[in-house]
Amino acid sequence: MSLLDALKDARAYDLEQPRYAGAPVFPVHEPGVILTLHRRHEHDAQEARTGASAMLVMAEHSGTHIDALCHQAYEGRLHGGLEVTGRVQTPTGFTALGIDTVAPIVTRGVLLDVARERRLPDGYAVTAADLEAAASDVELRPGDVVLVRLGSGALWADRPAYMRAGGISGDASRWLAARAPRAVGADNVAWDVPNDHDPELGSLPGHTILIVQEGIHIIESLYLEELAADGVKEFGFVCLPLKLRGGTGSPVRPIALV
Repeated sequence: MSLLDALKDARAYDLEQPRYAGAPVFPVHEPGVILTLHRRHEHDAQEARTGASAMLVMAEHSGTHIDALCHQAYEGRLHGGLEVTGRVQTPTGFTALGIDTVAPIVTRGVLLDVARERRLPDGYAVTAADLEAAASDVELRPGDVVLVRLGSGALWADRPAYMRAGGISGDASRWLAARAPRAVGADNVAWDVPNDHDPELGSLPGHTILIVQEGIHIIESLYLEELAADGVKEFGFVCLPLKLRGGTGSPVRPIALV
């Protein structure tokens, strides 16, 4: 079967959450998304055809997005030991490891449905044992994109409830990093448990482990409900970051093809 034939019969699962003012966002990235019309359809226009367009203001790390490797540093160094200097971190973006250096991601995807038929409790820290159990019937291969479902993606329209969701513990991030995925993602606001503190790495340990230490991208605020409801565990995964020169992340609209 040719690729075109396979794609013709494939179902595409949309893994992006809707973007709008007031949608859930990690506090340091407020206000998230602002869309304001600056050109409108007017009834007394000079001709019958009219046009409308808007000004879009969006934090890189709002909504469904992917983190660039320059997004996180530890003890003043980025992934690969690159020191953060004025030549690397400039007022208009990064000259190394920016989101514009991330090639289109087209690879095998795997869903680890930790929540299964329920939603995990508020603040729950997903453990390595949780991930291992969720992966008992699916093979993880180097280069995969591994998506973890907590069940919180269903709460997107209820911002306070969504923000109370937990995340991935440091030991779970280490477990995943050992399997060498190309990227990981989850249906919560920050991958890590937002207010958790790792005794070794401090806050957001998964960001240090995955991005800084291992060079693994993180995708946050995914919508995984339909994939889970249909029992999909393996799929083709497509994710296209914008070429924002020097950017620390990018909004994305990832899809799963089955």
